Amino acid sequence: MATEKFTFTGKHGHILDGRLELPLNVKAKAAAVFAHCFTCTKQSHAATRIASALAAKGIAVLRFDFTGLGGSDGDFANAGFATNVEDLTAAAEALDARGLPPLLLIGHSLGGAAVLAAAEHVPQARGVVTLNAPFDAEHVFEHFGDAIAEIEEAGEGEVTLAGRKFRIARGFLEQGRDQPQAKRIANLGKALLVMHCPQDEVVGIENARLIFEAAKHPKSFLSLDNADHLLTEVGAAENAANLIAAWAAPYLADLPAEPREPFGGTVEVSTAGGKFAQWVRTASHEFIADEPVSYGGSDHGPTPYDLLLSALGTCTSMTIQMYAERKKWPLDSVRIELEHSRDHAEDCLDCDKDGSPIQVIDRAIELSGDLTEEQRARLMEIADKCPVHKTILGDLHIHSTLVE
Repeated sequence: MATEKFTFTGKHGHILDGRLELPLNVKAKAAAVFAHCFTCTKQSHAATRIASALAAKGIAVLRFDFTGLGGSDGDFANAGFATNVEDLTAAAEALDARGLPPLLLIGHSLGGAAVLAAAEHVPQARGVVTLNAPFDAEHVFEHFGDAIAEIEEAGEGEVTLAGRKFRIARGFLEQGRDQPQAKRIANLGKALLVMHCPQDEVVGIENARLIFEAAKHPKSFLSLDNADHLLTEVGAAENAANLIAAWAAPYLADLPAEPREPFGGTVEVSTAGGKFAQWVRTASHEFIADEPVSYGGSDHGPTPYDLLLSALGTCTSMTIQMYAERKKWPLDSVRIELEHSRDHAEDCLDCDKDGSPIQVIDRAIELSGDLTEEQRARLMEIADKCPVHKTILGDLHIHSTLVE
């Protein structure tokens, strides 16, 4: 996938650090915002794998660090649930400004509760997805233990979560209390997908039931079998992403095609992420060119020489078919195999004997139909008259200009 650094400004002026996962095989028409779990970051197992898997399905995904976590500015101790909701709203606005309307909001664990709360502030969103999410934002306080009393009394305290220590301020607790989640879910006004692991020991499955019951249709529930709370089991995050993509497809089906400026016959090539991948855009089509993994690429599309052979092969076949049709000959189909290789002059019977390497294209043509030998011979002659063949063997000049 093509991963871009994506920073934006939060509601309180903090710079929030994110990564935008972009599809390589298609141009993204819209995007999803992914909200990570409490104390996790954009680099969490679930965030990275779900974002990559969704990008492979053609959905761009922004994963970012909430205030005070990972690479984002701000003080985590004084942030909290309300701040997370504001961060999500800012992320959606930044994506929209980029030309990628945030049509999906996806949240994992407490991030799931946050996307349910943020949805009303993201009018573009068509669907909301929760993964192992709590029904109540105060659910996370259950893991603070006796530290809550210290935080209330002293204004700040230390909690240990998943073996890591965090400073929590009183404001953090206040932000999570009295959140009207039930009302928000009932008034969501968007399609909802609730996904939960039945074996989740951090956020029990009863939370999924409460979310689902509070929501109005359209709503769906999918069980994340053989997964844990953080989706670290092999394939769990990727499976979740595949399910999300399939569920979201009907809600994204009516997206308009990307407007195109007339090209007139030119071809545009631009880098597409990865080591070698390139976007190729013609007057009416787009696709990826790449190198195979053995050459350091990602094999997302045909190689440059694949495209060269394809150009010659398709032009040859079209030319043969056009000639046969004009002559009303009984040609049923054409099949062509092409192979590029590099030979040396001493192996070549029709070139100078200076020992320099030459480029060779072997073209095997199969003509199907009730054709006479004379007709087949003539069509083989016509094959050498295709425009691309003439261009390759002609006096070709390539003029390069540096565009400022």
